[in-house]
Amino acid sequence: MTISRDGRVLLFTRTVRSVSDGFVSVLLASYLFELGFSGVRVGAVTTATLLGTALLTLAVGFITDRVGRRRVLTIGAALAVATGVAFAASSAFVPVLLVAAIGTLNPTSGDVSIFLPVEQAMLPDAVPPGARTGLFARYNLTGVLAAAAGALLAGVPALLHRWFGWDLLHLMRGMFLAYAALALVNLLAYRTLSPVVETSPRARSAALHRSRGVVLRLASLFALDAFAGGFVVQSILALWLFRRYGLSVGEAGVIFFAAGICTAMSFLVAARVANRFGLINTMVFTHLPSNVLLILVALMPNVWLAVTMLLARQSLSQMDVPTRQSYTMAVVDPDERAAAASVTSVARSLSSAGSPIVAGALLGLATFGWPLVIAGALKCAYDGLLLAQFRSVKPLEEHAVVAGDA
Repeated sequence: MTISRDGRVLLFTRTVRSVSDGFVSVLLASYLFELGFSGVRVGAVTTATLLGTALLTLAVGFITDRVGRRRVLTIGAALAVATGVAFAASSAFVPVLLVAAIGTLNPTSGDVSIFLPVEQAMLPDAVPPGARTGLFARYNLTGVLAAAAGALLAGVPALLHRWFGWDLLHLMRGMFLAYAALALVNLLAYRTLSPVVETSPRARSAALHRSRGVVLRLASLFALDAFAGGFVVQSILALWLFRRYGLSVGEAGVIFFAAGICTAMSFLVAARVANRFGLINTMVFTHLPSNVLLILVALMPNVWLAVTMLLARQSLSQMDVPTRQSYTMAVVDPDERAAAASVTSVARSLSSAGSPIVAGALLGLATFGWPLVIAGALKCAYDGLLLAQFRSVKPLEEHAVVAGDA
């Protein structure tokens, strides 16, 4: 696969960002507990990060192609630098909540950020159309592997505390400063993007037009999936493992590293499966069994079986990510891509913002994995609705295959 230089820059920035997201998502709940926050407050902070990201992404969707994609990404990276520094310096609930709401912290194992829709709109132009799904798979593969490595780094503060007796809270604060440093690396990388990544003057005023109905229907379904996913963002899963099985941050980090590897392996085959069975079929029939496995995680009688079910689930659950992104970019006109990516991303972020606080409250009442059961059931409903509404809406390359076979 031949990828343009700009495409390689975007793969690099996704990798760097995912490393920081990986350790923040595992550390966040433990850090907030170290500050003395209750389960409800941990859920509230997680919700604030998702809600703030959603609103910021909505604003970005309106201004990206007017202000310029490179400029938006650079400003976003500068905000990430400020977020890491401010979070490390905050201790009280209200300042922490405010930083979470207006900053760029990501409590999930995936990429829900203001950077994603902008990068997503740029990627299709980095390769020929036939290689689009493969590039999205690679984009997500590098991100997941980097996030898995980041999850392992989350155990560094506990190790240094155990070996040298250094203050655990100060070490955790240092990890948020590391988040800021990695954001600075991305800021410098975004400045090297070429003018080619910008849209034409016509596209800057086009927004959504021909594909408005398709995008809004997709956004509503993605919102349902994201609302369900908010019950099992990585910070909430980490909290459940802490409370249900008494695992340490380091042990949780190893589990999430293994989960990331399982997810990465699925990305290696996602494009091939999609080429054989179609994007929608791949999205649904890999996602549906993963949701059943998610429910089984909560029902397992011990930590080893629960982790086994979780890893099996991760081997399937994210195959719909590159296929979903590729499908969305394929069924809209090129000048609608930035708007479509923004609308669907905002729908996901807004919908996922409300569920972590509910999940935190449920885990405060009982250690049983009710959030996992609720998430699995809602995600099954999403799969059925997606198949019913979009089975016949195919990208041009799938129509070409059908015509060629005929």
